[in-house]
Amino acid sequence: MNAPRAKRVDVDGWIVLDKPVGMTSTHAVSRLKRIFNARKAGHAGTLDPLASGLLPVAFGEATKTVPFVQDGRKAYRFLVRWGAETDTDDADGTVAAVSDLRPTAPAIEALLPGFIGAIEQIPPAFSAIKVAGERAYDLARDGETVTLEPRVVTVHALRLIAARPEEAEFEAECGKGTYVRAIARDLGRALGCLGHVAALRRTRVGPFGEPDASVLDDLAGEPGEAAGALLPVEAGLAELPCVVVDRSLAARLRRGQPILLRAKDAPLAGAAYAACGGVVIAVGSVEQGELVPNRVFNLPF
Repeated sequence: MNAPRAKRVDVDGWIVLDKPVGMTSTHAVSRLKRIFNARKAGHAGTLDPLASGLLPVAFGEATKTVPFVQDGRKAYRFLVRWGAETDTDDADGTVAAVSDLRPTAPAIEALLPGFIGAIEQIPPAFSAIKVAGERAYDLARDGETVTLEPRVVTVHALRLIAARPEEAEFEAECGKGTYVRAIARDLGRALGCLGHVAALRRTRVGPFGEPDASVLDDLAGEPGEAAGALLPVEAGLAELPCVVVDRSLAARLRRGQPILLRAKDAPLAGAAYAACGGVVIAVGSVEQGELVPNRVFNLPF
């Protein structure tokens, strides 16, 4: 007879997983939930199975900070292989068109400024965007023709790192909703040689960088290794201003009531979070000198 499964427990905080190639984001979260025996978990930004790199996973109260991590800048290193375009815009897809042309490094460099800033981008047909209530990749896998509308995305930086006859390496920093696979596809088309992503690694998500990352095998290894890698709930809010409050103001925020900020403590406007005794209490928006809570955290302080 199998031993009964241990009862799930409350775990609060972040693990920044260095996801390996070949694993889905959903499977990665499931593995971490088992390692921590956690009751609640979710990730901030899906990574394709082909991609490796940072997958921030939030547990418990940290799931309330996921939108702030997802809205942050992301950074990638990626390899584009020239000469073929695929239906998925990456190496997992079926070749849809080929070209004998190959670009030079100067030709690539000359095009990069046109891919920086606020640009229009058509997402890949194999993406998680919903079309009439269905995921685009589900429709595409069923053989349906998927037509997605162009959308404006922001690319903060796009750099050529190395160029070889058959492939080129790039680094990109971009905002929410940007598809690196679409950048590779559109670069290949603009150069006339076609191209697709052959390798992709995410190196930054919002406040989290590679120094924050943990490897799955290490987390599943020695007892205590996983707990030692857990980052605090407020790590997901590190790019927001913090307002330090006393216990009486913390109690007001926890009741969902706004608090008046002293002039020297008040950010001018926008998102901010409050902490008391080093513990995050609430996150919200500063409006006319008040902090109006949108999310309240149930953490002891």
